[in-house]
Amino acid sequence: MTAAPRDLLLRTAFRNVINEPNIEAGFQRFAALTDNGIDFGTFSDAVATCLRDGLIREPVRLPEGALQCHWHLELTPKGVAAVRATLAR
Repeated sequence: MTAAPRDLLLRTAFRNVINEPNIEAGFQRFAALTDNGIDFGTFSDAVATCLRDGLIREPVRLPEGALQCHWHLELTPKGVAAVRATLAR
């Protein structure tokens, strides 16, 4: 059985660092790590769902001293708990 896009996104963020210049590069990194065939629209929807549910932090960031924003996938404590719950099944 394949994982739901949301769960796959959470597990990928739990096990890997995704820190890219923009969402398109973030998607490419995600796709390379998972090799699951999820398209960009499904990925974007999963990111929006996780953000809305408080499972990930705001992915677009301007680090101190940086000249441009970066796209970073990072779990919140609630997101970590959600991943651990899916791994325990």
